[in-house]
Amino acid sequence: MYYYKTAVGTFVIAERLARWHVILNGESLGSYANSRQAADDLAGGHTFSVESGIDTSQLGIPGDIGEWKTGIP
Repeated sequence: MYYYKTAVGTFVIAERLARWHVILNGESLGSYANSRQAADDLAGGHTFSVESGIDTSQLGIPGDIGEWKTGIP
C-alpha cells in the first residue's frame, strides 16, 4: 500500500483483487495493472473524477511511485 497526503486528503494506492486502485476517502478512482501506472495517471489527472471536482494534476502528486510513502496512512 502506498499513500500521498495532499491539501484535499490522502490518496492511497492499494492492491485489491489483483488490481491496484487509486482511493480517496474510500472511493476508488480507477483500477490499474500496477502501482506505477496508478500513480502516473493520478499525477496527470487521468483518473475517474474526484467527488469534489478537483483536478489531481494540480495537487503536486508525484507520478513516480517511489516518491510515495508505504504502509498505512
